[in-house]
Amino acid sequence: MTRVAAIDCGTNSIRLLVADADPETGELTDLDRRMTIVRLGQGVDRTGRLAPEALERTFAACREYAKIIDRHGAERVRFVATSASRDAENRDEFVRGVVDILGVEPEVITGDQEAEFSFTGATKELTGRTDLARPFLVVDIGGGSTEFVVGDDHVRAARSVDVGCVRMTERHLVTDGAVADPPTPERIAAMRADIEAALDLAEQTVPLREARTLVGLAGSVTTVSAIAQDLPEYDSTAIHHSRVSRARVDEITDHLLRSTHAERAAIPSMHPGRVDVIAAGALVLRAIMERTGAPEVVVSEHDILDGIAWSVA
Repeated sequence: MTRVAAIDCGTNSIRLLVADADPETGELTDLDRRMTIVRLGQGVDRTGRLAPEALERTFAACREYAKIIDRHGAERVRFVATSASRDAENRDEFVRGVVDILGVEPEVITGDQEAEFSFTGATKELTGRTDLARPFLVVDIGGGSTEFVVGDDHVRAARSVDVGCVRMTERHLVTDGAVADPPTPERIAAMRADIEAALDLAEQTVPLREARTLVGLAGSVTTVSAIAQDLPEYDSTAIHHSRVSRARVDEITDHLLRSTHAERAAIPSMHPGRVDVIAAGALVLRAIMERTGAPEVVVSEHDILDGIAWSVA
């Protein structure tokens, strides 16, 4: 057993996993798994820089995570930073802050590396399943980007494209700092056009339509599953490996796009940090299912964070 800590810092959230890894059995035993909405990518698409207040929210979460890592006595720590910090002009400021707090340098990984980690984390425990046809298409709908990976036991093709729930919301649904509530058909159409163009790019590299099982990762997908199950609160156990039909995704996406902020916030399983961006995230998922013809999405709570942990172990 190796006790490891993995941190995934994305555009919308920062997440921590402290786990015992057993390479012989392929099992990760969670000791602590948590997520904090920090919106690191706030305004990056428009300004090209990480906002001071976004950096401070992220550093505050890092200080909390440092205490947890120390308490559990993790032997190895890896901090991976994704889309927002890849795009920012002042990412050196971000790197210095993380090193001061956690003692490790954040690795600003490429989209292809991100995809590899996501695939490993999502599929390692699915390899023995006989009810899921291969190859898998793993889609990780993040805040700033979405990763597409096709593979069986190993990755065959991967591509990261710049559409995510935060980026699409800020680009198409925000005016004068406020999210359109609900958005007009014209705004939705413009957002959908961006998503379709990104799918065209992904399909140049990844054979999206060859996949037999669609596996969906990250907060937009897991929240759609929670809504589909009408959960009274967010329940990781109920969500992990749940299946949501394309028809149900269509219904939920339409509902979210028609809803006001108050109506979305009233959904029992909705994290407060996802209220403004969930409609865009659901629309990305819907477009992917339409493009691939997938009849359902298998939802995984295990994703890039688990892949990072395995890379450390």
